[in-house]
Amino acid sequence: MTYEATPAPGWYPDPHGSGALRWWDGTRWSDQLAAAPSPYTAPQRRRPLDPATPIFTVWIWLVVAIPGLSACLLFLLQPQVLFREIPGTSRVTISDPFALIGGPMYFVVIGLNWLLTAAFVVFSWLDYRELLRRGVERPFHWAWSFLGIVYPIGRSVVVRGVAAGRGLAPIWVAIGVYALTLIVSMIWVIRLAAEIIGTATMNIPAGA
Repeated sequence: MTYEATPAPGWYPDPHGSGALRWWDGTRWSDQLAAAPSPYTAPQRRRPLDPATPIFTVWIWLVVAIPGLSACLLFLLQPQVLFREIPGTSRVTISDPFALIGGPMYFVVIGLNWLLTAAFVVFSWLDYRELLRRGVERPFHWAWSFLGIVYPIGRSVVVRGVAAGRGLAPIWVAIGVYALTLIVSMIWVIRLAAEIIGTATMNIPAGA
């Protein structure tokens, strides 16, 4: 013969269906009721930082500067557009398939861009680690750096919440750098197009 063990004394869901908790004294249900815990709990607030705690690191400034450095690499590409004239026609063709992108320098720029991308992630991790060391609870995670500008924005919002409104400067710097990057890229594209058109015009046979 087997015997079922009785539950230990404690609060359990009311077997009478009230939706509350009822006290079980180990032998019987009592008349004591307690509210059931809510399944929705408010998110735990981060502990405020000491006002004297510095909130900016050298790493976050490197993070926001990297996109601008990446854009400047475009000017390492010096497109030397080479055209070949087709006799008897006004048509011209490109004689060097790498002429438009500057030949081997193109691959150098691609490699440097990969290095800058890796540096962006590493610097974000170093910034995250430093914020932890300075007492910021649950800083914005460095893995968001794989999405570019998301990390400095999220980081600034979290820091502002624990530093009495301080900490938004990286957002504005990041936005400014990205705007500058767009302008630099447009200038480079316009310059490249003008050079291609000018070279093509010079190579069209006279009288064509």
